[in-house]
Amino acid sequence: MLFIIMLSLVKAVSADVPAGQSVFFRSFFAIPVIVLWLLLWGELSVGLRVRSRMGHFWRGVIGTTAMGLNFAAVGFLPLPEVTSISFTAPLLTVLLAALLLGETVRMFRLCAVALGLIGVLVVIEPRLTVFSSGPFEPSAAFGVGLVLLGAGFIALAHVHIRKLTLSEHPAAIVFYFSLTSTSVALCTLPFGWVLPSMMQTVLLVLIGLIGGVAQIFLTLSYRFAPASVVAPFEYTAILFSLLIGYMFFNELPTLQMLIGAGIIIMAGLVIILREAQLGLKRGAAKAVKPPA
Repeated sequence: MLFIIMLSLVKAVSADVPAGQSVFFRSFFAIPVIVLWLLLWGELSVGLRVRSRMGHFWRGVIGTTAMGLNFAAVGFLPLPEVTSISFTAPLLTVLLAALLLGETVRMFRLCAVALGLIGVLVVIEPRLTVFSSGPFEPSAAFGVGLVLLGAGFIALAHVHIRKLTLSEHPAAIVFYFSLTSTSVALCTLPFGWVLPSMMQTVLLVLIGLIGGVAQIFLTLSYRFAPASVVAPFEYTAILFSLLIGYMFFNELPTLQMLIGAGIIIMAGLVIILREAQLGLKRGAAKAVKPPA
């Protein structure tokens, strides 16, 4: 729920504040929260220890790109649609894990991936003039492209993190992601950053603080419970996005969008349960996955 609250705050300022600036605040103000957590848990030393500098660098670049694309997308699409489409990432992760890590993916999970992609098509179909008989909205179609591209980068980050956790402590991955993301986002300063109002500044700071707390809670949940238990609850994000989108942005989901989201959830749960049956270890990687 905290990640959805964070994303809703990004949406609230998206009309005036560019995505790169929101990513900077999200990353910069998460750092003190993460450092405090590491101090309280006595993990500051392991959180600062690095074995693969380039591994952390590329994790930061990929994750920051994914975050920026999702943050940009909420300015073009309703919150529930962005949330639903972003769950394409776990489906793509299965395929990328097979291609990049040599992981064996058999027919059962491939069918689940195909089912999930059908769900994605159901959600985005009204936004694409190629398939839809309704009016074409270029901005909405652009938003769909942003989310799908963001999902691809999230999936790539998932796969990269799986490899990174073999040598790096999860605390270090969380800390150095925020540090790298802050630096990368700062590079967008010449591209339209604005002087935010007092209220916008408060919201931007909250984006960082809430994002940091959400990342910590996610990490702790995977530390104390199996991934097969925790991961299904991540899909409640779609429900919370429906609620917040309706209450604060007057966004009413269509029946088609709800059906597509349901198919995506079903496919994702099938993949999670199947990986649990196969004994695949996802806890460490999921605990430090991209936070957007």
